[in-house]
Amino acid sequence: MRGVRVVLIGGTSNVGKSTVARTVADRLGFECLSTDGLARHPGRPWRTPEKEVPAHVAEHYGTLGPDELITSVLGHYERLWPRIEELITERATGHGTGLVLEGSALWPARVAELEVPHTAAVWLTADPAVVRARVHAAGGYASATTGERQLMDAFLARTERFQTLVLHAVGRWGLERIDVSGDRSVAELADAVLAAADAQNAVGRSSAGRGPGGTAVVEG
Repeated sequence: MRGVRVVLIGGTSNVGKSTVARTVADRLGFECLSTDGLARHPGRPWRTPEKEVPAHVAEHYGTLGPDELITSVLGHYERLWPRIEELITERATGHGTGLVLEGSALWPARVAELEVPHTAAVWLTADPAVVRARVHAAGGYASATTGERQLMDAFLARTERFQTLVLHAVGRWGLERIDVSGDRSVAELADAVLAAADAQNAVGRSSAGRGPGGTAVVEG
């Protein structure tokens, strides 16, 4: 991969970042980490067989409106960025094994400003209907109570709004994204990520000369 030591995979929740990142890391023999592991923002507000929704998570999605939810998560990512940048720089400059880092906290404007060698970046995006279906399936929306559905609806509204902002930022900075809405397998999506990373001459861009507004969609 022409010396790439760090691969960044950004995007909104439920587009498959974690699954694709693990496959890419396995292919490369790199470590795979999530920005969620650095500092956790209120997570997904639905029950799992192992865990109930924590009270603070239910309160977060139950009391804040869409604009407040976006402001909260963007503020969290802004505070987290120095730690993310430090980790990227450390791994890219040869300390430790290579790294695949995934997470919504990889905000396009911040990544676009990186001047770190041996680093590539792509963003995964999906049709809102795909994201909605995945959240409904994960949260058991069909059998959920009214209150549980309200929390999932709030999460979805924030998730879809966040992706709209990501798409705007990726386009503005001329960064590369991969649409995951089709029927491609995880292996095929990993191939697309690796191809995009291998072609980049600047972080997130396949051409060093492509600036804001020159976004590329990698179809795989």
